[in-house]
Amino acid sequence: MQPITTVKPNLVAGNLRGVHHIALNVKDMQASRYFYGTVLGLHEMTGDEIPATLTELVNTGKVANFVTPDGTILDLFWEPELSPPDPNPDKNFTRAYHLAFDIDPRLFDTAVAVLKEHNIAIAHGPVSRPTGRGVYFYDPDGFMLEIRCNPADL
Repeated sequence: MQPITTVKPNLVAGNLRGVHHIALNVKDMQASRYFYGTVLGLHEMTGDEIPATLTELVNTGKVANFVTPDGTILDLFWEPELSPPDPNPDKNFTRAYHLAFDIDPRLFDTAVAVLKEHNIAIAHGPVSRPTGRGVYFYDPDGFMLEIRCNPADL
């Protein structure tokens, strides 16, 4: 008699539509804004371009938002107490905070179910915000990931 195996659901190619945003913790906000905006030439979001949920943080200097030509958002979060990274890249990864994947809102609950079915611990969420729905979890190396969807698509 053969053992009974359970087939776990998976997301398939095309379910994750792309990278929505990358969030970085930065020690020196002024230097980072100069680097990403002036040196790299990314557009810094201002005024109505800033998501409503981040307006207060931007206005107080704790967050800066940039956008690439393809629409990928780079969020800088000011963390003045960050210790410098180890100069040996084998000992310390970058200061990235999390990587967010965009998904069709009709598949959001399916994605959460897939994570749970694979015993992926949910770090936070699912949450609903004016900027959309999101769920946060970790990859095998402990890097935080997010699957999120736009409110306009709901």
